[in-house]
Amino acid sequence: MTSSDTTGAADREPHGPAETAARREQAVRAAVRQGLVGPADPVIGLLDVAGIRASAAGLRAAFEEVTAPGTPVLHAFAVKAASLVPVLALLADEGLGCEVASPGELALARAAGVPPSRIVLDSPAKSVAELREALALGVAVNADNAEELARIDALVRAAPVASPLGLRVNPQVGGGTIDALSTATETSKFGVPLRDEGARAWLVRAFLDRPWLTRLHAHVGSQGIPPELMARGVRETYELAEEINDAAGQRRITTLDIGGGLSVNFASDREHPTHREYARTLRHAVPGLFDGRYGLVTEFGRSLLARHGTVLARVEYAKTAGSRPIAVTHAGAQLATRTVFAPDSWPLRVAAFDAEGRPKTGPVVEQDIAGPCCFAGDLVARGRPLPRLESGDLAALLDTGAYYFSNHFAYNSLPRPAVHGFVRTSRGMRFALVRPAQTLDEIVAESGGDRPGALRSI
Repeated sequence: MTSSDTTGAADREPHGPAETAARREQAVRAAVRQGLVGPADPVIGLLDVAGIRASAAGLRAAFEEVTAPGTPVLHAFAVKAASLVPVLALLADEGLGCEVASPGELALARAAGVPPSRIVLDSPAKSVAELREALALGVAVNADNAEELARIDALVRAAPVASPLGLRVNPQVGGGTIDALSTATETSKFGVPLRDEGARAWLVRAFLDRPWLTRLHAHVGSQGIPPELMARGVRETYELAEEINDAAGQRRITTLDIGGGLSVNFASDREHPTHREYARTLRHAVPGLFDGRYGLVTEFGRSLLARHGTVLARVEYAKTAGSRPIAVTHAGAQLATRTVFAPDSWPLRVAAFDAEGRPKTGPVVEQDIAGPCCFAGDLVARGRPLPRLESGDLAALLDTGAYYFSNHFAYNSLPRPAVHGFVRTSRGMRFALVRPAQTLDEIVAESGGDRPGALRSI
C-alpha cells in the first residue's frame, strides 16, 4: 500500500498549475482507495514530492540565471516552514541546505543528513550553549545584536572557530500587510537597527575590529511583503557591506545572507510571484549583488513548500444553524491555527470531495467549514461557496505544505495527523509515510502521564 522508494523519474514530472491540481486530485482519490483516510484516520496531510522537487529546482535555476558563474550560493531552507526530517532530506537531495532557529531545528537538519557547512543558525535569542554547539559543529551563525556578538567574542577567544560568522541588520525599510511577519519595521525585534542613531558607525567598527566577522544578514519579512520592499532591504544591506569593505580597504565581508520570505498566492493555483521574478527584481535593484564579489545565502521556506501540501479532512457531521450549513470536520485550529485566528491574513482555499475521493459536484451553497476544537471560532472557512458537504465527504485545505504540518496547536489534546508524501507512477499513486499519526499514548506521555502523583508529593 505504501512505499518509501519514491525517488527517480516518477517524480520528475511537468510542473505547473494544471499539473499540480491534477496530481492533487489523483492523490486524494488514491488516499481514499488505499485506506489512508477514512473513519479510523479522519485527517491526514499529503505532500506532492514532484512539486517539491520542481520548486527546489526552480529556485536554483532562478538565481543561476542572474548570478555570475562560480559564485557560491547556498539556498538554506527555513526549517520552521516544514520541520519534517524526510522533507529536509528530500530538499538536501535537491541541493538545498537548512536555515535553523533553535536547537530542535538544528537537530532535525542534522538528522536529515545536512552537513554543518550547509546549515545557518539564526535566532534572536540564542543561548551560550546554543552558540557553543553551533561553533563546535562549524555551523554558520548570524549574531542578532551587540550582546550576542559579545558572547561570540568570548567563544572565539576561548577556542578556534571554523564557523562562518555574520551579523544581522534591520534595514528598517518598513512593513507589509501582515504586521506580525514584517521584520524590518522601525521597532522590529530582529537585528541591529540600521537607521538608529549611531548604529551604522557601530556596525562598521564592529566589522573592522573582528577579522573573523565576514557576513551580513538581513530578512525583511515573509507573507505580505512585496518583492520590491524585500529588494530595498537587500539593497540597504549591500550598500552597508560596500561601506564596510571600503573602510577596511579589503573584502572583509565576503557573503550576504539575503533571507527569504517570498509571499505565496493563496487565492489560486497560479504561482505569483515566482522565485525567477524575485531574482530579476533583485538584479534590477542591486546589480552588484550578482557580479561574483559576494557569496549568497537565501532562506526561503513557505514559497517552496506551501503549494505542495494538502490537509484532507473527513466531514464527521453536516448540520445547519440559523439556516447556515456547517460541515464539521477534523481539521481546525490544531492544524490551521493562523487561518482560524487571523482569517483575513491567512485565507485558505477549500476543495470538496465525496466519500470516494472524487471532486464533489452539485449545487453550490455558502457554508462554514468547521474544525473539531471546542470553541466557536474554530472555522477554517466562513460562508464559502462549495457543493454542499455531507457526512463522510472530504474537505481539502489547499496550499498547506508550509507551516500547517509543523506548527501543531495541541488544543483539546488533539493528535498530530499522519503526513504522507506521494508520487505518480505508471502504476498509479505511491505513498510514503513522512510522519506517523500521534498516538493517544504519546499524548499522555508528553503530558506527564508517567508521574500522575507528582503534585501530591510536594
